[in-house]
Amino acid sequence: MKNKSILITGGAGFIGSNFVPYFIEANPNTKVVNIDKLTYAGELSNLKEVENNPDYTFVEGDICDRKLIESLFDKHQFDGVIHFAAESHVDNSIKNPGAFIDTNITGTFNLIDVAKSFWMDAPFKYKEGCENNKFHHISTDEVYGTLGETGLFTESTPYAPNSPYSASKASSDFIVRSYFHTYGMNVVTTNCSNNYGPKQHDEKLIPTIIRKALSRENIPIYGDGKNIRDWLYVLDHCKGIDLVFQTGKAGETYNIGGRNERNNLYIVDAICSILDEIKPSDKSYKDQITFVTDRPGHDFRYAIDASKIENELGWKADENFETGIKKTIDWYLKKYTE
Repeated sequence: MKNKSILITGGAGFIGSNFVPYFIEANPNTKVVNIDKLTYAGELSNLKEVENNPDYTFVEGDICDRKLIESLFDKHQFDGVIHFAAESHVDNSIKNPGAFIDTNITGTFNLIDVAKSFWMDAPFKYKEGCENNKFHHISTDEVYGTLGETGLFTESTPYAPNSPYSASKASSDFIVRSYFHTYGMNVVTTNCSNNYGPKQHDEKLIPTIIRKALSRENIPIYGDGKNIRDWLYVLDHCKGIDLVFQTGKAGETYNIGGRNERNNLYIVDAICSILDEIKPSDKSYKDQITFVTDRPGHDFRYAIDASKIENELGWKADENFETGIKKTIDWYLKKYTE
């Protein structure tokens, strides 16, 4: 029996670069090919621990390049795709929505359409040996829009995306869904809440708070700081993705959330308190907190009901926010002070 060969897209990004080493360790004798365009958010240094692994191959390339995707399928005969690659920063989608349409919609279509042509002879008819091949699409809770003070997003929450980013992700989710219903492809989708942890890009909220605090700059918080997110430690997310890829049911969506709702004021306060304790200065880091103009269309609250993946597949987050944020701060302290 040949070793499995998996294509991971966007594996140099934040979640991908946490997932690739985890997946390789958890799945010995599986060949992993990681394709990443290495835009500003892709960082090869985040993959140092696997770069010399004989089961790992890195390809710099764009998922919008169909010929490249076809040549990789031809060469590696992939048994599965785990698709992270996406433009994902909401602020950037407001300034430059076109890049989000290209990567998130056209790129996803390219990948799943090439996979279909390599794996299937006809709708609902897999080629011999490809019957268990799977396409796993990674998405976001932002496709569901925004919540009021109460309620949770479930897998059956109607889509109501509010930014060009979330609209492009919603479109890609629907493309993947259509390949299950129209062609009988073995697809799964996971929608996750806000991830945090090591290797996140400097511009995101938690790295920004830590970086600005340490450099004694103003720590910018949007609006009144009361926007609420459900925070998921990135390694918990990686474990959930692997579980869904291995055991998730074809055509199903699984929401992965941390059950850790916190508003931005709580986040910045918690980080500053921990820094005051472990790296004290002459005055509290909290003195650097400043409020800046809110972003257009800023969703008030996201929160995920993860009951389905917990009950059906047995997943559970190992970290709560208080344990995860300490690990995160330790990682960034090393990064920013070395």
